[in-house]
Amino acid sequence: MAEERKVSMSEVRKTIAGSLTAAFGFVIALLWNQVVQGGLALAHVSTTAPADPVAYSVFIGTAVVITVFMVVLIILFGRWGSK
Repeated sequence: MAEERKVSMSEVRKTIAGSLTAAFGFVIALLWNQVVQGGLALAHVSTTAPADPVAYSVFIGTAVVITVFMVVLIILFGRWGSK
């Protein structure tokens, strides 16, 4: 038979805190999604995939540039936050 494991209140609190932190992070991400899309709209950058092959290539290129930029920001903020 499998051993029964007692769950401590500390483990329960850590699990709840982790879940709430992830949920709050998700809400923040949704908000920033709107901020970024609004900024792209102000810059006249379309965020919908076009049907034209050339425009679609530009769309993919824009997505790659933004992704690289965001990864650089993640690295910089990660280093800043670990100090």
